[in-house]
Amino acid sequence: MFRSLRVRNYRMFAAGGAVSNVGTWLQRTAQDWLVLDLTHGSASALGTATALQFLPMLLFGMFGGVLADRYPKRPILITAQTLMAGLALTIGILTMTGSAQVWHVYVMAFLLGMISCVEVPTRQAFVVEMVGRTDLPNAIALNSSIFNLARVVGPALAGVLIYVLGGTGPIFLINALTFGGVISSLVFMRKSELNESEPVPRAKGQLREGLKYVLQHEEILMPVLLIAFVSMFSQSFSMSIALMAREVFGAGASSFGLASSMFAVGALAGALLAARRARLTRKVLFAGAIGFGLFQIATAVAPFYPIYLLLLVPTGIALITINTAANSSVQIATSPDMRGRVMGIYMLVFTGGAPLGAPLIGWLSELGGPRMGVLLSGVLVLVGTGLAVLMTRLITARVGRSALAVA
Repeated sequence: MFRSLRVRNYRMFAAGGAVSNVGTWLQRTAQDWLVLDLTHGSASALGTATALQFLPMLLFGMFGGVLADRYPKRPILITAQTLMAGLALTIGILTMTGSAQVWHVYVMAFLLGMISCVEVPTRQAFVVEMVGRTDLPNAIALNSSIFNLARVVGPALAGVLIYVLGGTGPIFLINALTFGGVISSLVFMRKSELNESEPVPRAKGQLREGLKYVLQHEEILMPVLLIAFVSMFSQSFSMSIALMAREVFGAGASSFGLASSMFAVGALAGALLAARRARLTRKVLFAGAIGFGLFQIATAVAPFYPIYLLLLVPTGIALITINTAANSSVQIATSPDMRGRVMGIYMLVFTGGAPLGAPLIGWLSELGGPRMGVLLSGVLVLVGTGLAVLMTRLITARVGRSALAVA
């Protein structure tokens, strides 16, 4: 389960990432709570903030993948982490001084999204340079475990800290400090032990080449399309937790943090189960997608808060199962010289659906209540899973016919 930790560079990266991820979840929870405070509980405003954070990935995510292939990855990551720390510090100071307005949160969310366009595909492609192809699925699963362990600790801790410290401002400042963990791990890595891929020379058509590569490889296209449909509504699920906790069950900040942590407990369990597997099959991929849709529907109709909390656990297991299976299958099937561009496309569909899904779910939640928003989200995940299968078959058949015509 923990075999990737034998690699010193990955061990440092994982330790630094654990610290930074806790800070990230502190900030995500604080950001949602700050928006609700500033707008007196507006679901649309919360959906807008979520959408703005993921919109840049939708617009520019593939270009970030091109840069990841073109330049050494470690310096890119150090620069990106430093910039994100600066944004956390800025919004923290604005909130502490009572100057924060909702448009400040919108701007910060958008700028975080711009940085993530480059940082996320670069970080995804950097994992294989630390551990190699053999341990790649295990490293991806362990990354998910670390991320979701932070997801357990972060929201619950944020709820307590918001209450104890009297507001969200200090949370942003704490997050700024936690970036030091991952930055220092990158700085002190042994470069000689990295399996660095050769940078791809600058040339015309590299973005188009990445798209063509995905379309020509069915084993990459299928998980990419499936993630595109599922993530459109999974990325807004933390927003839905906030709405359900506050508007349906009347929970305060600490209870909202507990709900987020219960979801993360399931996600952590799903990641550890994935780490035990030597190979994540297509059956696992589809089981995660269908399970996530069904459990979303179940949470939407939960009659009492304790039952809602319990249902969040299998929902988290299902979501992390599909995320881990899709990520590892795409990376293993991709050649090293294309990995940055392919992961740029993958992360585009993984996070880029949120600007579409989050406002839609926010709008539906305002019209019919949070329960209706979550219920429809689950139904749309199930519909999207079927569409992914259909589209993969149609695209693969068309590409095959085109190749025969050229031959």
